[in-house]
Amino acid sequence: MTSTQVLVGTALIVALAVGSQLLASLLRIPAILLLLPAGFIAGVLTDDVNPEKLLGAAFSPLVSLAVAVILFDAGLGLDTRRLRGHTRTVVVRLIWLGALLTAVATALLAVPVLGMSTGAAVMLGAILVVSGPTVVGPLLDFVRPSERLQRVLVWEGTLIDPLGGILGALVFHGVRAGGQQGLGSQVLEFGGSAAVGLLGGTAGAAALWLLLRRLDLGEVLGTTVQFATVVAVAAACDAFRDDTGLIAAVVMGMALANLPGLDIPARRPFFETLVSLIIGVLFVSISATVTPQSLSHVVLPALVLVAALVLAVRPLVALLSTARTDVPYRERWFIGWMAPRGIVAAATASTFSVSLVQAGVAGAQKILPATFIVIVATVMVYGLTALPAARLLGVRRSARSRPLLVGGDPWVVELGGALRAAGLDVLMWAGLDEQRRSIKDAGLGLAPGELLAAATGAGAELEGITDVLLLTSEDDFNALALLTLKATVKGPVHRLEPPTRSHGVIAPYTGGEALFSHGLGRTELARRYAGGARVVAFRVEGDIPPGHEVLFLVRPSGQLLAVTDTTVPLPAAGDTAILLTPAAAPGLG
Repeated sequence: MTSTQVLVGTALIVALAVGSQLLASLLRIPAILLLLPAGFIAGVLTDDVNPEKLLGAAFSPLVSLAVAVILFDAGLGLDTRRLRGHTRTVVVRLIWLGALLTAVATALLAVPVLGMSTGAAVMLGAILVVSGPTVVGPLLDFVRPSERLQRVLVWEGTLIDPLGGILGALVFHGVRAGGQQGLGSQVLEFGGSAAVGLLGGTAGAAALWLLLRRLDLGEVLGTTVQFATVVAVAAACDAFRDDTGLIAAVVMGMALANLPGLDIPARRPFFETLVSLIIGVLFVSISATVTPQSLSHVVLPALVLVAALVLAVRPLVALLSTARTDVPYRERWFIGWMAPRGIVAAATASTFSVSLVQAGVAGAQKILPATFIVIVATVMVYGLTALPAARLLGVRRSARSRPLLVGGDPWVVELGGALRAAGLDVLMWAGLDEQRRSIKDAGLGLAPGELLAAATGAGAELEGITDVLLLTSEDDFNALALLTLKATVKGPVHRLEPPTRSHGVIAPYTGGEALFSHGLGRTELARRYAGGARVVAFRVEGDIPPGHEVLFLVRPSGQLLAVTDTTVPLPAAGDTAILLTPAAAPGLG
């Protein structure tokens, strides 16, 4: 290809990746529903979008390294302290039992349905055991299932990917060798690959731990160091033994997520943006390698295989994996309705199918198109039906706001009680023992953790939190926590206005909207409360009573809207207004 074609092809791939994700966000659908068709159509319409021509022999190794970065990022979210009891049992079963049943069922069906040889069918079965965080994570963010369901499915998808990649590599070598390797030899090969990945991941995690603990790298350089270390370790492991870099990447992420006293800057927007771009580029690139000619004789048989995997194999895996556990049947059925295939399946099929075709394995030319159809079909099925299924089964998290109030002054505790009276599930945190006792005495939920940990979410149970209200008497703490949380919390984060523009070291110089109307800061609130003013919940039927100040509105849907120094939401009939009453106001509530 000419340099112009390379430039045009690269630009088109990036533009399609980002454009598909942007359009999916606007349409409120999972991005993969657009990424795969976009890449396939672009590959049909132009020769410029052809990563195999653009990159040549470097395409497969680069795909492997990109997947390693994705899995490292997913591993950073795997906190083992949250995987206990029956949840751990279900995850372990889903991995080994799910892989076994899926591989066997796929191989048995692929021979008669797709007309493959035994070797090609076994290869396809090994490829399709994986699911992966690249598709499961976005789908779950879209569906918003219960916290345990999300945890189980994310852990399964993240851990099954590297194991599936190694299984695919072992089966590939066995098929190419014509089945000359015995079972014992295959088991030893698998154990050796797992050991290489574990050792590489442990060494990489140790290196990162030393760098991040000993050197003051800062957020940008710290993220860059992590990226470089993951690529280097994954490349070294893959060079020593195929696909072991995927295990090393997950091990590194999990290790850093669970090591005490280590601040990980990788969850910052830069790293998340990088991973999002990599996912988009990979899906567009790999789908562009699939041709209409390769699909023509595979579509209907592959859809039969999809039907068997979706309607029979996955529900069976879910029921067996959750047997004799405390997982409710509604959640068991949802687990049985969530197994989309993703980027690791596509990458593995793209890597191994060409070599098996060249080795003369009958039916190997059908591996990549069949995998592509399974990916597209399972993503379409689960992407379009997961939300209605979650609603039907009643396993979604509540759509109502769940605010975290950080602070324990008397008026803050009363505010928490008013929000609870408005129908919200309120969580609070305070640093002083007497404040924590007053929160408990008021019957409000108390978050665990140290002061900064509770405000930043490191070490505190903040799953499901939609709003954070920083209401402590320390203005600089409120300001610093705001800056930290804006990058990590998906919902709004608000702080109190400092008493004056010159009050505090940090507070006067940080942006963001301040809670409540101008002049109603913490000192004024405390003064009015000491003078007899109270915070109450008031059902809006007409006008707000004169002399009362609106602090928040709670819509009938449970959405919490804050009054700030620049935004004042208008109350409507049916809302619940959280009011600051005058000192002598009787009987509101």
